[in-house]
Amino acid sequence: MINFRYHVVSLTAVFLALAIGLVVGTAALNGPVADSLKDRVNALSKSNDQLRDQVNSMEAELQREEDFVAEAAPHLLRGTLTGRRVLLLVLPSGQEHVDGVTEMIRQTGATITGRIDIQDRFLEPAANVDLLGMAARAARPTIPDTELPSSHGVEKSAALLTSALIDRPEGGSPVTDVDRRAVLEDYSEAGYLTVPERVTASAEAVVVVSGQPYVDRDAAEKDDSVVKLTEQFDKAALTVVAGSGSSGGNLVAEVRRDPALSKTISTVDNANNPAGQLAAGLALVQQVTLKRAGAYGVGEGAQSLLPELPE
Repeated sequence: MINFRYHVVSLTAVFLALAIGLVVGTAALNGPVADSLKDRVNALSKSNDQLRDQVNSMEAELQREEDFVAEAAPHLLRGTLTGRRVLLLVLPSGQEHVDGVTEMIRQTGATITGRIDIQDRFLEPAANVDLLGMAARAARPTIPDTELPSSHGVEKSAALLTSALIDRPEGGSPVTDVDRRAVLEDYSEAGYLTVPERVTASAEAVVVVSGQPYVDRDAAEKDDSVVKLTEQFDKAALTVVAGSGSSGGNLVAEVRRDPALSKTISTVDNANNPAGQLAAGLALVQQVTLKRAGAYGVGEGAQSLLPELPE
């Protein structure tokens, strides 16, 4: 029979084995194993220091490049579009870099006639039918809903907004300020857009500030609506898309992929950084002065970093 003395002896043996293991293990670690671990720790520490130095160097280099762009921009842009009129059309995905793009446009000397921020609601598939009716409800005497595309809500409403915001063809009757404000107020009250900067006149060119594509379950339809919206403005105005990225179905990628749109719309795929914002300003200059479109940036389909300057 196993008695209490047996249990005591067994437990004592277990603790003795543990004690011996700790002693032996400590002795081993104090030898070659410990030295090897110390060497590895020291190597990792040096590697981390080197990586930290590289990151700091890259950050400093990036800041110098941004400083260079800020200093070079006035020399390249100043006065190039004095007296010309430009509308800002900002998509939900372009909110983060619209201020940088706006600053470059201002440096050209162009008058920004206003800024329109398109809301997600405008691009949702569920709003398609309502947008068809919205164009009819928002129409005004000098901004009629006749001769507008009627098969898609985004197309029809975009065409009505274009009629309100962009110069009419030569000989066309002008839009009154009262009618223009009324149309924008109707769409704003319905949640389709906002007007952070009041529209003061019609424009001859438009800069569409965009970003990454949608990623939700309606992404394909929303991205298609973004293209339809841009296409309507391109029919009436010189158009530049200041975007971010050139793949995955975003606006820049879709314009570059379309043989017709790529001939008339300029695209910049890195307008989320100062160099791309400068390129967007130069692309606008090229569009207005030379009536020439191009693809610029660092992504797929880009022709060069910057457009050619007019002589």
